[in-house]
Amino acid sequence: MTGIIAKKFGAGVGGLFLAFPAIFPAAATLIEKHEKQKKQQKGLDGSLRAREAAAIYAAGTAMGTTGLLVFATVVWRFLPDHLTWIVLLSGTLAWFVVSATMWQIRSRC
Repeated sequence: MTGIIAKKFGAGVGGLFLAFPAIFPAAATLIEKHEKQKKQQKGLDGSLRAREAAAIYAAGTAMGTTGLLVFATVVWRFLPDHLTWIVLLSGTLAWFVVSATMWQIRSRC
């Protein structure tokens, strides 16, 4: 599937589909394992806390990914016609605002 995406949209886009499925599950698993080990060292089960930590990581990943999608859209849309540094700065600012806003909304729920 990644090969088809890379062929249609280019290696840069295809590479994203290779990296994310490999990195995210590994990181979430490590977070869960470490949280569980910390609780077990104190004589507690830790399974629930470990799942909660992994869930928080997943939520943060989704929010950050949405922000990066906004960054990519700003750069893709404006880079051909504007100064590079202005576009990159605008994209970075857009990423930050979207990600921080999503985190604030999630924190209030």
